[in-house]
Amino acid sequence: GGIAGLFKANGVTPIVGTGKLLAGKQVEVTNATGEKSLLQADKVIIAAGSVPVDIPPAPLVDDIVVDSTGALEFTAVPQRLGVIGAGVIGLELGSVWSRLGAKVTVLEALDDFLPAADESIAKEAKKIFKKQGLDIRLGTRVTGTEISGKGAKREVIVEYSDAKGSHKDVFDKLIVCVGRRPLSENLLAADCGVNLDERGFVFVNEQCETDARDVYAVGDVVRGPMLAHKGSEEGVMVAERIAGKQTQINYDNIPSVIYTHPEIAWVGKTEQDLKAQGQAYKIGSFPFAASGRALAANETTGMVKLIADEETDRVLGCQIIGPSAADLVQQIVVAIEFGASAEDLALTVYSHPTLSEAVHEAAL
Repeated sequence: GGIAGLFKANGVTPIVGTGKLLAGKQVEVTNATGEKSLLQADKVIIAAGSVPVDIPPAPLVDDIVVDSTGALEFTAVPQRLGVIGAGVIGLELGSVWSRLGAKVTVLEALDDFLPAADESIAKEAKKIFKKQGLDIRLGTRVTGTEISGKGAKREVIVEYSDAKGSHKDVFDKLIVCVGRRPLSENLLAADCGVNLDERGFVFVNEQCETDARDVYAVGDVVRGPMLAHKGSEEGVMVAERIAGKQTQINYDNIPSVIYTHPEIAWVGKTEQDLKAQGQAYKIGSFPFAASGRALAANETTGMVKLIADEETDRVLGCQIIGPSAADLVQQIVVAIEFGASAEDLALTVYSHPTLSEAVHEAAL
């Protein structure tokens, strides 16, 4: 409704249907009844988004084996909940249902927990989630699923293998969230001039231009993190470039958030990134257990970790697990954008008592 209101206020004409890009910047639209029409454009922006990845051993079944969308539609808390995938979505949904009373088991094929996050933050997160009752099993490959029983007594039997052999587990509901893929099938005619990479993403440059002149692509359908804020800012950048402005997104400074409880957020380089690059760095960290504001709110789990260049003191990255991590990391996004040093943050006056003092202490 909000988007429809914005369209109306800004004179945007919505056309409902499935679009396909043809040669010469023509777009073929197929409506709900199968009728086709052609639109001719001077400029085209592809923003087709992404869909959850399906896995053959666990096909979706009604409301018992579901994807991330179906996991939001349960009408009651399942007693035994299985989650395939310990990535961002798996942890968010698993921890929500765990807090509502479900016994949650997370099956993850990788041996490492949250490899995209900083290692020490991932280690802390795993410890916290385990304490909350999440049963996270790494190095676990699901090989098959089977529905047994009828009606309200239906359950799903999951077969999986790990280093110790093959196993079976029974759940009331199973959420499959092993990632998302770009929605690029049937999107492009062979002669439209736009190319896909080997993983199905639309190939674009730093300014989101495709290989076809005046055709752009943004959001989950192109490279980079599949994040709403990244996609919308790419849309703004492309719209402004079409209008003749010289805008550019800083792709090295996009924050990531996992909305568990506590939240996990990070921006910039992780410690393992810098080790791999052979770059000298220094670290400041501060636990929320020593924050008066966190103590008063009974939210003392977690920490702030700040990384700066050993020689120049420039802030290179920040990782936070704890209360309001998503909001706290935003000040580091601003700091990195302005090329701030850890000393700049250390010399800044922070109000007391606040959660943001933990960032100040890490900087000090």
